[in-house]
Amino acid sequence: MNEAIKPGPETPSQAIGLPHLSVVVPTFNERDNVTKLYQRLVTTFGATPFEVVFVDDNSPDATWEVVRELAQRDPRVRCIRRIGRRGLSGACIEGILASSAPYAAVIDADLQHDETQLPKMLSLLESGQAELVVGSRYIEGGSADSFNKQRAGASALATEVAKRTLGVKIADPMSGFFMIRRDRFEQLAPQLSTQGFKILLDIIATARGELRTVEVPYTFGSRLHGESKLDSMVALDFLGLVLAKLTHDVISLRFILFGMVGTTGLVVHLTTLYIAHEILNVPFAEAQGLGAFVAMTSNFILNNFLTYRDQRLKGFAILRGLILFYLVCSVGLFANVGVAFSVYDQEPIWWLAGLAGALMGVVWNYAMSGLFVWRKR
Repeated sequence: MNEAIKPGPETPSQAIGLPHLSVVVPTFNERDNVTKLYQRLVTTFGATPFEVVFVDDNSPDATWEVVRELAQRDPRVRCIRRIGRRGLSGACIEGILASSAPYAAVIDADLQHDETQLPKMLSLLESGQAELVVGSRYIEGGSADSFNKQRAGASALATEVAKRTLGVKIADPMSGFFMIRRDRFEQLAPQLSTQGFKILLDIIATARGELRTVEVPYTFGSRLHGESKLDSMVALDFLGLVLAKLTHDVISLRFILFGMVGTTGLVVHLTTLYIAHEILNVPFAEAQGLGAFVAMTSNFILNNFLTYRDQRLKGFAILRGLILFYLVCSVGLFANVGVAFSVYDQEPIWWLAGLAGALMGVVWNYAMSGLFVWRKR
């Protein structure tokens, strides 16, 4: 049974007025934490008009049910339940754009961020001293002592890479705890990636130094309930985001991941070709066909698991998607060869022709896969 829910005191002006701050909370399997976070926010803000927007990615533990129950008791609580979409960055973007206050904060549901810092962050925005306020673990007064050695090392490495490659100036660009003026966010939103976990880094890199930013120290706490959402895929998301920002978003994060998967497919193709032709003595034509078939299959599995994990195909849809992927890639192969021959006729440089053909094939496969295989419903 859910614990008793006691809404905080509410003045008539709050009941009929607009909130001054929207607190956006992305959730996935946080059923045991959302009520505690809500109660902490009520205690923190007192009579200050605020709303809390929980954005839930259709959690298997039905986190959204608990949030709906909260919303029925307190109109300051809102629930956005996303179906067919996954990812922290996308959830934050949708939550902020759906909010109604002039300022928006992002805080995790796992109770590891210090919600008592929110009033101080809000005052910095209200006074005009900042347009973005970041809860920082890495300035004086802040702490991330709850990290294990592996996570601490990964965080430090990612922070250093972000600073060196993207020119980020703040101490903690990987923080998931921040507050921003909503009008400034809306200006940046069309250029932000809905994939990945590092929404703050994306905001800072996209703004290119044009956001007045202040950092506020806080102590990163330990998770009390549930499991961390961080896994090995976060590293690839981070790398893809950095590469996307280095190209000024000419190349999207998803396209970069698709290209990475395609590179592994080339290795799979050549390995299969070698084993079939050189070891098993299969004729070259058949071995080449087998290599292409195995590579397309591995590419589909990896893309479904990584590149399009927010639209991941399941059940019977996997078989349908695999067949469509074979068809898309088969046409892409003809496009690859056609462009390569065309370039070679103009300029007989084999590597240039091969590169042009491969690029055409990747672009075709990416465009058609998004349109037919992993299309949004």
